[in-house]
Amino acid sequence: MGCRAVRIAAILACVYACASSVSGLLTAPLAAQPASAAAASRRLTTVEALRQFPGYFHLSNIVVRGEFAEDGTRITLRADDRDIRVQLADGVATTAGPVEVRGQLFDVGRLEPGDPRVTGIAEAREGERWPRPGEELFVRVTSVTSAQPVIGLTVRSLALEPWRYDGQKITVLGNFRGRNLFGDLPGAPALTRYDFVIRGAEGAVWVTGQRPRGRGFDLDIDRRVDSDKWLEVTGTIVHERGLVRIEATQLTLSKEPQLTEAATDEPATPPPPPAPLEIVFSSPTHDEVDIGPGDPIRIQFSRGLDPKSLQGTIRVSYVGAPGAPANTAPPAFATTYDAANRAITLKFAQPLEPFRTVRVEVLETLKAFDGGAARPWTLTFSTGRPQ
Repeated sequence: MGCRAVRIAAILACVYACASSVSGLLTAPLAAQPASAAAASRRLTTVEALRQFPGYFHLSNIVVRGEFAEDGTRITLRADDRDIRVQLADGVATTAGPVEVRGQLFDVGRLEPGDPRVTGIAEAREGERWPRPGEELFVRVTSVTSAQPVIGLTVRSLALEPWRYDGQKITVLGNFRGRNLFGDLPGAPALTRYDFVIRGAEGAVWVTGQRPRGRGFDLDIDRRVDSDKWLEVTGTIVHERGLVRIEATQLTLSKEPQLTEAATDEPATPPPPPAPLEIVFSSPTHDEVDIGPGDPIRIQFSRGLDPKSLQGTIRVSYVGAPGAPANTAPPAFATTYDAANRAITLKFAQPLEPFRTVRVEVLETLKAFDGGAARPWTLTFSTGRPQ
């Protein structure tokens, strides 16, 4: 069991390092949003982040900067030595030089073969293996404008072109968003327990290195009630693995500014229906054997949950076996939700019966924070000798 404990600890450490902190997504007042509804529906990002977090950006309205490159009929958008394929909507043309692109990201592997939205991209795949999620991405571009030079550093410019400021010491003003409570960003640096997000009129970045408190303020990273506060952050820009953060050296409470980051009047692409909620990790794994009867069960999801939907959406039962009692009652358990890691833990009131096959079911009545229904999922494993 010592090896098993080490293995579980390693898995959980990996989960924590990759997870996006999206706790409390359902309880905030709309007044806490600093940008217009149209602006909030767009995610300002980079080509690198699209490639690092395709599941988060899949079917999202995005804004990204770069330069077009053409190779025959293939067009890509390139920025900071990374590129991504693009498809131009009717009436949209490429432009030389730095551009700002609006559109939607498509992760082909998350769509069904023959989906009309990948017309012109995936026809050549007939007879070939359909890509896995994350293997083939493209941006359907709905508008292109020349990238305007930065006049005054803002969160928007940090979100769109972080490589220009990497390693520089800056000061910027942003709305406090807690530990990614609004799902502004696709992942977390997971450096300390006090990492938090700030947002401008558009765009968001992480802040690390300082607890959000100081003269006249002490903000709670896990409560949306503090999201009406604005902070002036001084620190050094770090851009790595698709995430942008400010390694802060000073935090100052500030007044809400008159927004100077003008949002475009261009109508955003209508948001798609929410994608299904999927399970991305479990401990134990499917068909694993010799599981300790007292061990908890951990399940991680592709995005944050609606905590109100947890009641009655997880089932645990024994699978019948020769000689097993036919009327064995389902084991009683308690469920806890870790919003930072998008994970639930099942702890049993009594140890599971030894040498039994156990079934865990996640029902489609479980919902993500955006209303997407869980894809039905079943895990079976076998218990071993009592400890």
